[in-house]
Amino acid sequence: MASYVLALDQGTTSSRSIVFSHDGRIVASAQQEFEQILPSPGHVEHDPEMIWESQLTTARQALANASVSASEIAAIGVTNQRETTILWDRDTGQPVANAIVWQSRISAPICERLRSEGHEDLIRSRTGLVVDAYFSGTKIKHLLDTVDGLRARAERGEILFGTVDSFLIWRLTGGSRHVTDYSNASRTMLYNIHTLSWDDELLRVLDIPKAMLPEVLPSSHVVGHTDAALFGESIPVAGNAGDQQAALFGQACFAQGNAKNTYGTGCFMLLNTGTQAVPSQHQLLTTIGWGIDGQVTYCLEGSIFVAGAVVQWLRDGLGVIEHSSDVESLAASVTDNGGVVVVPGFVGLGAPHWDPYARGAIFGITRGTTAGHIARAAVESMAFQSRDLLSAMQADSGIELSELKVDGGASVNNRLMQFQADLLGVTVRRPVVAETTALGAAYLAGLAVGFWENQDDVARNWAEDRRFDSQLESAERERVCRRWQRAVSRSLAWEDAEGAE
Repeated sequence: MASYVLALDQGTTSSRSIVFSHDGRIVASAQQEFEQILPSPGHVEHDPEMIWESQLTTARQALANASVSASEIAAIGVTNQRETTILWDRDTGQPVANAIVWQSRISAPICERLRSEGHEDLIRSRTGLVVDAYFSGTKIKHLLDTVDGLRARAERGEILFGTVDSFLIWRLTGGSRHVTDYSNASRTMLYNIHTLSWDDELLRVLDIPKAMLPEVLPSSHVVGHTDAALFGESIPVAGNAGDQQAALFGQACFAQGNAKNTYGTGCFMLLNTGTQAVPSQHQLLTTIGWGIDGQVTYCLEGSIFVAGAVVQWLRDGLGVIEHSSDVESLAASVTDNGGVVVVPGFVGLGAPHWDPYARGAIFGITRGTTAGHIARAAVESMAFQSRDLLSAMQADSGIELSELKVDGGASVNNRLMQFQADLLGVTVRRPVVAETTALGAAYLAGLAVGFWENQDDVARNWAEDRRFDSQLESAERERVCRRWQRAVSRSLAWEDAEGAE
């Protein structure tokens, strides 16, 4: 009798695998970082083989750590860094180029052309997305346009496209299944979120052969079975969702009006809008949360490109901390930020600005500024950016949130979570199981095979670790937020301004 579900959580800086029990608790896990390839400013790549090898290694290690065999795993759920684009050979399964990561701005010139040619309204109405290099469509076009001979091969049906979930499932199933789910498809800028189909007109606009694209299936659905050689015997692959949608599901945000914020490499806030795709008037994204039991759930989303990655920058770029976990003590070494504001626009700014030419900046430095002040301001930037998202989200939806569920690596930072509650003026709730991205993938997989009976069964597993109530007076909240807005305004269009001088 299968007693566990295995979640594969393929992230931007690491791959992890987690074995979950029926009560939604972690039995064992394994994690492995992999190289970030930075060919030029604002451009980020990954080696797809490193993605696969790290994910497979952690999956095997997690099973070993749990002393669990493949026969005890009811299903595998996959969740992934979204928008990251991989092209591979249909026959050999080998990637034809490095993956272009969601953070990369390499296709920004293509986006400029799309806007200048008047395609922005079409793309927005069909996909719910803004025209931005963040999404997969322009990354595919960039590869087809720049890799010698690749477009001709794609037109002959020799090349496949997939977001990371598609590539992993292709490998897991021995190349037998080329699929994705509604949530990942909705992030490509090629998928019509209203008709639930690849959009022929958008494919023509971007000159992308339809034969490259995966079959789109529900997020909770047995899509195939693993090659028996990988884990000793075959396991159903039954859950698939982009990481942020999976986190919303893992937080049991099943009702319209529920919201969560994930503090990972980036920061992502999602609001469940139910069966209605709510258009945004404030530069947010309208996206698909998941498809399950014949019904699609829609969301509003705000995306921050650099959140937890700012801590990696403190570690690897500035060298002011040795380990990422050291940031909390360094930030606590000062009583406040000393007037310092860090805007982490390393690869541009996401919602609600969508400026690929913004760049990172530190404001308010004096002779008295220390590494502690910069660290504190860097951490606080996650909360400031999140406040911008919530303000836009409430304006679009007409919903005044009373609470926000949080998860992701930086959510363990109590000072940050208290500061977040202070800035938002709402209660922040952190669950016992912070790995809600992987948990959501596990739930989707388990529901597909009957490991969990229904969503009520799943919701009963959610348990609060800690709540943070706002303690900041509204006048002080507005004062510190005005300082943040001034700093952001000076960071926008930095690259354009520099080129014009």
